[in-house]
Amino acid sequence: MSKEILFSALTGQKTERPAWLPFVGCHGGALIGKDAATYLQSGDLMVQGVKKAIELYRPDGIPVTFDLQIEAEALGCRLQWAAENPPAVISHVLEEKPLVDLSLPDERAGRIPEILKAIRQLKLEVEDVALYGLVTGPFTLALHLKGTDIFMEMFDHPEAVKEIMEFCSQVAKQMAHLYIQAGCDVIALVDPMTSQISPAAFREFVTPFATEFFREVRQQGALSSFFVCGHAQKNIEAMCETKPDNICIDENIPLAYVKNICQQHHISFGGNLQLTVVLLLGNEDDARRNAIECLEVGGDTGFILAPGCDLPYAVPPKNLQAVAELVHDAYQRQVAQELLSKAQEVSSRINLADYGQAEKVIVDIITLDSEGCAPCQYMVEAVKAVVPMFNDLVIWREHKIKEKESVEFMMGLMVKNIPTICIDGIIKFVSTIPSREELMRAIQERINEKFFMKLRQRHHQLLVLGEESDPQFIELWQRMQQAVKELGSTVEVIPVTRKEDMENYGVAAMPAVIAVREQVKSAGKIPTVEVIKEWLKDLA
Repeated sequence: MSKEILFSALTGQKTERPAWLPFVGCHGGALIGKDAATYLQSGDLMVQGVKKAIELYRPDGIPVTFDLQIEAEALGCRLQWAAENPPAVISHVLEEKPLVDLSLPDERAGRIPEILKAIRQLKLEVEDVALYGLVTGPFTLALHLKGTDIFMEMFDHPEAVKEIMEFCSQVAKQMAHLYIQAGCDVIALVDPMTSQISPAAFREFVTPFATEFFREVRQQGALSSFFVCGHAQKNIEAMCETKPDNICIDENIPLAYVKNICQQHHISFGGNLQLTVVLLLGNEDDARRNAIECLEVGGDTGFILAPGCDLPYAVPPKNLQAVAELVHDAYQRQVAQELLSKAQEVSSRINLADYGQAEKVIVDIITLDSEGCAPCQYMVEAVKAVVPMFNDLVIWREHKIKEKESVEFMMGLMVKNIPTICIDGIIKFVSTIPSREELMRAIQERINEKFFMKLRQRHHQLLVLGEESDPQFIELWQRMQQAVKELGSTVEVIPVTRKEDMENYGVAAMPAVIAVREQVKSAGKIPTVEVIKEWLKDLA
């Protein structure tokens, strides 16, 4: 029954209750007391984690695993493992060898045998839940293989990029074939990095390969989904043109917009429960509220309720169980609907209106978590590569919104999409990885702005200390006046000749010169404690 509800929703039909698809990846490890690195390398543990998730969350469909580094690892990329995140790619094989030296991975490569073992075992033990096989999309895999240079290569050497895309497309089709043969009911092409390119680039570099992929999946008798996270609203239309059965999105994109576009193309859609603010950091009431909001928009035809992406490792099970209760109990949905108007949103307690007044330029990267989110990882890498060019004038910080303080910081800066780069509190790059030149230009512009702001805001003085009758003081004063005149300087030169005033400065011998620098930090308003802390760190 559960599996049939999911299939009905996937094929655009009306369902008697909401279809429910929790994206359990490394979270399965948390459910059985295993860290992500151990869990994602063992087919036996994946079976245990998925079965525990099915027991707790009563889903209609579930992924066997959620790890977009499987194919890259099998092709020779090195990974960095983490306790509470999927691994991250830390080397790009096409920087070490040419494309012609790579071969399609088979069922013996990397961790693929463990994934296939898990699929086969779950197929035997799980009867009424649809198994999802998640395949790394060709553009994301191309980025793993080539690195961020691929963005410039798209302009400079487009044909070479298309050759890489063709290879990655063949890898995706190979993986889909292996997963279908092992027992997966639905194949999802997960390509988060497509959120970083324009619709024109999507249609040129992604559309031909994705379209062929979904055609082959359909020919093999499986259903399909195209999943993208990040601010990919601009590409939803192009995604529909590739003709998957379903499109899944995260909280960066309004669900109503996706529904409208998908229905025009007769494609089902899924999403977009909030991963961090609600599922990770919220409580059961927050989860119910968010689920009802999604269900109200999604409706009962061709819609699948799902988290916006791979569930964070430490999501409290009770929050997902609260969603499951709504899905399976019409009365619970009614109760949650009545409470919806009374629920309180997570709100920012930080007023960052005066942020960015420190001496150095601060580059803030708002991410889900660069260790477990590919777009976040490559955005952080882009910043890390550029900041050293400015010596000690620039510092950078990552704010992972899996932490409540980072969520408040994000909201204080009015950031709406993940990942985003802010420079001195100003949003600069939203869900788009800037090229080296773009990022350097944006930082340099801010450095220049600060330089001119200092000229406008600072009140500089030179205090000349000494007795008016002292010949040395008279000569020093004359030299000061001559220097100001010759430079045309606006610095104010002030004589300090009263003995009690001079004593306040603690100078041992006269005459003396003291430079005084004043900088306006705030005017007409009371700065927050957080902003004052930034000033103090700047002066330390």
